[in-house]
Amino acid sequence: MSIAPVAPAPIEEPGSTRIGRPAIGALGILALALGTLQTVVDPARPLLERELGVDSAAAALIASTLLITGAIVAPIAGKLGDRYGGKRVLLVLMLLVSAGGVLSSVAPNLPVLLVGQTLQGAMIGALPLSFILVRKNFSTGQTQVAIGVVSALFTAGGIIGTLVAGPLAEGLSWNWIFAAPTIVIITATAVVSRLMPDDPPSEQDTTIDWPGVALLSATLVALMLGLLVVTGGGVPPLAIGGIVLVVAALAAAWVAVERRAVSPMVELRMLTAPAVWSAAVLTIAIAAVSAMLQTYVPKLFEVSGDGYGLGLSTTDIGLFMMPASIAGVLAGSVGGLAVRRYGARAVATTGAVATVGILVAVAALHDTAWQLVIARALAAFVGGLITTALLASTATAVAAKDTGIATSLLVVIRLIGAVAGGQAAGSVLDAGNDPVSGMPAESAFVTGFLVAALVAALSLFVVRHLKKEVQS
Repeated sequence: MSIAPVAPAPIEEPGSTRIGRPAIGALGILALALGTLQTVVDPARPLLERELGVDSAAAALIASTLLITGAIVAPIAGKLGDRYGGKRVLLVLMLLVSAGGVLSSVAPNLPVLLVGQTLQGAMIGALPLSFILVRKNFSTGQTQVAIGVVSALFTAGGIIGTLVAGPLAEGLSWNWIFAAPTIVIITATAVVSRLMPDDPPSEQDTTIDWPGVALLSATLVALMLGLLVVTGGGVPPLAIGGIVLVVAALAAAWVAVERRAVSPMVELRMLTAPAVWSAAVLTIAIAAVSAMLQTYVPKLFEVSGDGYGLGLSTTDIGLFMMPASIAGVLAGSVGGLAVRRYGARAVATTGAVATVGILVAVAALHDTAWQLVIARALAAFVGGLITTALLASTATAVAAKDTGIATSLLVVIRLIGAVAGGQAAGSVLDAGNDPVSGMPAESAFVTGFLVAALVAALSLFVVRHLKKEVQS
């Protein structure tokens, strides 16, 4: 059974209550602080290893815990936001995140820090909840722009987190890399609570599909853990097959439960709508391509091979990668405007074609730093445009009551695509290692760029299912 007019969906007018500039400003600051909190751990990981007395594998659990928790919480938060109202669920979520930030900032050891990071992982659910609020208070065209701005600020927060982690940890102490953004989150949450209008809940008389919640959570946990295990390498094929079977069995059980539920957590008919499933496929492809580039380009900066590679230091690599981060933020800011003017399909098609061209070019030209910097920055800008287009298209293609769950699933799918792309990139480089030097050969990088180009090109086959109309 299919949903007839899901793509395009009828435009639902927002309620009479409007979001004022201070309220939307507080929502943006909240997104900025959450993005900061998400990335402060990465540059401070060596320091955390020394301060907590743990090895690299144990320290890696900090980032993994955040990732897994986010994958579980995002769809649940989105569904609860659809049911009870985005503001109400967002405030509860921020209480959990704030508690996790406080606990992480005073953690005396790794186990306590992991508990704090588990609570902080709930931050991923803030994005779909923010989309619910703007969808209910803005017109369709304004929603597309607002989604781009919120996404851009979350990305900008990631840049800030990378930049301030070192100065905070070395100038004060490692505790402040969690405490400083948490203070901003608490302040912004208080402002949102005061100024953001309450959005009416929906489906108040229906029961929560707890079996569906449990099975979806179990499926996502198995999938994320499986990807992380496989990413670590050294996993025999039989074990990989077992992971695939477990994930498939859990997913099948979830689908069976959802088909029989009176009020399912995820309306399966919504997932079969072209506007939704095509956005999901494209999200996986773009996230995978971005993760592959994030692996190849820094590695080319680092290695020093015969006629390729630049042999740069970690500090220099960080500086050369900064333009790509800035480009990603700018893309989110203008992406919503582009979707509003030209439509999601046009933006995604142009972006996919441009990505293929960029990747083919960098496969041929990667001898100097400026070539790699420009290629990575252009790819980040185009990828940001496509991501914003997919979020905006999905948010306005489904019924308003399904905005949270639909966009949260895209957020989770993006995480999955990033992990899969990073693993694929690592495998390509490992397969192309020079037996003498132990470094990836130049041909491995060329192959990697062309594989990423192929993934981007294949994504064009599903672009045509996106929404076509342009919002004035």
